[in-house]
Amino acid sequence: MASRARIVIDPTRCRGHGTCVALLARHLELDPWHFPLVTDPIVTEDLDAARHAEHLCPELAFHVVIEPARS
Repeated sequence: MASRARIVIDPTRCRGHGTCVALLARHLELDPWHFPLVTDPIVTEDLDAARHAEHLCPELAFHVVIEPARS
């Protein structure tokens, strides 16, 4: 089985800038206080956009975690 990428947001660091939601609307949505909620954590074809969101996060709260393949 191949490795897969997963979105993780650190709620202790996030300040609700919304950049990640703008880039990954199919994986995230805003809660009533404008903080991101992960609706689909597994990233497949959106990996480049997810890495871009990770790079642009001003609070370093958005992460793309590559999970090792399971056998």
